[in-house]
Amino acid sequence: MTHPLRWLLHTALACITCWALPAEAQTAASALPNLKQASYTLRDFRFNDGQVLPELRLHVTTLGNPAGEPVMLLHGTTGNGLALAQAASFGGELFGPGQPLDAQRYFIILPDAIGHGRSSKPSDGMRAAFPRYNYEDMVRAHHRLLTEHLGIKHLRLVLGNSMGGMHVWLFAQQHPGFADIAVPMAAQPVAMSGRNWAMRRLIVDSIRNDPAWQGGQYTQQPASARIASVFYNLATNGGHQALYRQAPTRAAADALLDQRLAAPFTADANDVLYQWDSSRDYDASAGLEKVRGTLLAINSADDERNPPELGVMEPALARIPGARLLLIPGSPQTAGHGTTGQARFWKAEVARLLQDAPRLAP
Repeated sequence: MTHPLRWLLHTALACITCWALPAEAQTAASALPNLKQASYTLRDFRFNDGQVLPELRLHVTTLGNPAGEPVMLLHGTTGNGLALAQAASFGGELFGPGQPLDAQRYFIILPDAIGHGRSSKPSDGMRAAFPRYNYEDMVRAHHRLLTEHLGIKHLRLVLGNSMGGMHVWLFAQQHPGFADIAVPMAAQPVAMSGRNWAMRRLIVDSIRNDPAWQGGQYTQQPASARIASVFYNLATNGGHQALYRQAPTRAAADALLDQRLAAPFTADANDVLYQWDSSRDYDASAGLEKVRGTLLAINSADDERNPPELGVMEPALARIPGARLLLIPGSPQTAGHGTTGQARFWKAEVARLLQDAPRLAP
């Protein structure tokens, strides 16, 4: 690998976990009502590839009223439940008094998906011997957490963003009627493909082909993880208009890139590799007719990973009675794939669903 390419790779990975918001854009945990964190053990967890872990740890953040209506919110790739709750643009718009998911009324469940946050992941010790999990495994783990450990038999709402949105598409099919309302955001119910998959594979291949990776047995973090992440984030997130507004000249674009590359990157390369590779066989197109209840898909018109001009969403939604699409128009204020991470764009619509959507029998 040439030195410039190694440098580019080294700088790009810095932004895959740059979903993390700066401190000033976060809500302190102490300000979230009745916030609790716990880890639970799922016994003899069998993965889709047949591998079994005797103990799989799943971590979860909960807040709000334990006696209230339960809702589950699912984070995106490289994220975690606590960060979703603390994000001022997400939890800060949803959980306060009078807001759509007022924590005095709802019991809010935010799990860390397999391979993320404080749930079991390769960096815990197994490294590249960790089971090669996929999205179906992650959804099955969420369901077992709800039913086996939290005693939840029915949800008022399951909502997820990006990877979490794809998980919602699968959850609604694998457990029809478990939730009254399903809201997949920044996701489409079709096979992982096109630019969306090609860019993800570049992250995976960049790490695997880095001599420093050493088959996952490295002693120092491979630089490729950082670079590929920054590259991916700039290429598939942020919005065309918003990015141009931030960087209308080459000097401004250089400054923006330098800032992204200099940002702290504390992720483990094996964890990053597994997180993006887990989407490899995602395809929620086969079982759409199984979905029960109310489904609202929310996407943005400038989503770089799920462009509406593909024309795949409308025929998919036609297979689900009453399903609707909220397509947020692109603008200098939207952020491409990151738009749905800002609840201000869709919270009023979700509030109406929570008020009006029929309740299904558990």
